This record gives sequence, structure tokens and C-alpha cells, in this order.
Amino acid sequence: MMKTMMRQLVLGAALAFGVAAAAANTPAAEAATPRSEGEVRKVDKEAGKMTIRHGELKNLGMPPMTMVFRAADPGMLERVKPGDKVSFVAQKVDGAITVTDIEVAR
Repeated sequence: MMKTMMRQLVLGAALAFGVAAAAANTPAAEAATPRSEGEVRKVDKEAGKMTIRHGELKNLGMPPMTMVFRAADPGMLERVKPGDKVSFVAQKVDGAITVTDIEVAR
């Protein structure tokens, strides 16, 4: 009986962890990540990167600066050009600071 209860507890914890992990990768989770404002300085399609002069990245605890970001989707690099004012989401993905969403400001 104790083994059955322990097994149920472990399975319940694993299920809860799996649901939480899945929820962290949903559009709703990305929408909850603060957007940052910046200006595209350079686009390097071959390397899959872009340089952005940005304001504070609150979710990453980074002050305003100019830095190179990996693009999560190579198609993002087709939508922006140097000089574009942008609103974007940057997150740490596999150890690299990555733009996961970007929109040209209107």
C-alpha cells in the first residue's frame, strides 16, 4: 500500500511538472514576457543574428545597451532592416540571448 501511494505521488508530481513545463512554452507564456524597445543596427542573415540597440531587458535583468541577438526564427531577419524601430521579446534559449518575437514599430 505504501508503494502504491508513493508511486501515485511521484506520478502526480511528474504530471504537474510536465504541465508546468508545457505551459512555459506557450504563446501565453511569451505574451507574459515583457517586450523591449530598440533599434535594429545590423542584420546578419548568414549567421542568423541581429544587432539591436535596446532599452532595459527587464526579464533578463540587463541595462540598455547595443548587443547581438540570435534570431529564434530566420524569417524574423527578413522582416527587419537596419534603422527599424522595433518592439521585441528576448529570452535565454539554450544559453544564448535570443529574440523570440519582433515587430517593427509603426
